[in-house]
Amino acid sequence: MQLYFIRHAESTNNYNRRVTGSSKGRSSDPELTDTGKQQAQLLAEFLRNNYSPIPVLERDFQNSRGFNFTHLYSSLMIRSVMTATLISQALNFPLTAWVDIHECRGPYFRDNQTDEPIATEGKNRAYFTANYPELILPDYLGEKGWWNRPIEETEVWFIRAKRVLQELLEKHGNTNDRVAIVSHGGFYNCFLATVLNFPPGHCFSFILNNAAVSRIDFDNGKVRLCYLNRVDFLPKDLIT
Repeated sequence: MQLYFIRHAESTNNYNRRVTGSSKGRSSDPELTDTGKQQAQLLAEFLRNNYSPIPVLERDFQNSRGFNFTHLYSSLMIRSVMTATLISQALNFPLTAWVDIHECRGPYFRDNQTDEPIATEGKNRAYFTANYPELILPDYLGEKGWWNRPIEETEVWFIRAKRVLQELLEKHGNTNDRVAIVSHGGFYNCFLATVLNFPPGHCFSFILNNAAVSRIDFDNGKVRLCYLNRVDFLPKDLIT
């Protein structure tokens, strides 16, 4: 399996924190900024233009002959869905929701007085059907939103990352599948630490820019980091 971990493009929360250095006034489920929409469009065009109608070389570790995804997943957070939808449309390829690859903590805002995080409900089936009709949703998603829980505690982040890794390996591990997941920077840190077998709480930080692509190959029990945080398809003024 070739796994492509793609971070969503710039959201309004990303922009506010980048400009103000604060998370005050954050949205619980932000959309993309204009910059983010440009990033996502360039990412989608890059993936589309690097498609090869002939089999891709097995050891093409930089994807110089194309990406040719076989599966495309997205978290159900709007910034991820917006990014993944543009990829799906550019590639004319189905997009499947995967709840478990959401950002750490889940959707939340901060109390203006205490600054405490307060969980909010995720979007429901009716919302996605109306706004993203081609998104393949989980059968259980109904009138209630996909997130109906308190804030996700830190220790759960790594449990979930391990669960996602196990599910990926069970579905795609012993195949030639090329799996792309559109997810989030915080979860990327937990997921990559899990892949590398770092203990929870270990001091680490893996940088992942907006709309960046990382490739990790899983081959007969071996893990190969081909590249991390690839943004060479973006002009310098759109790298955030």
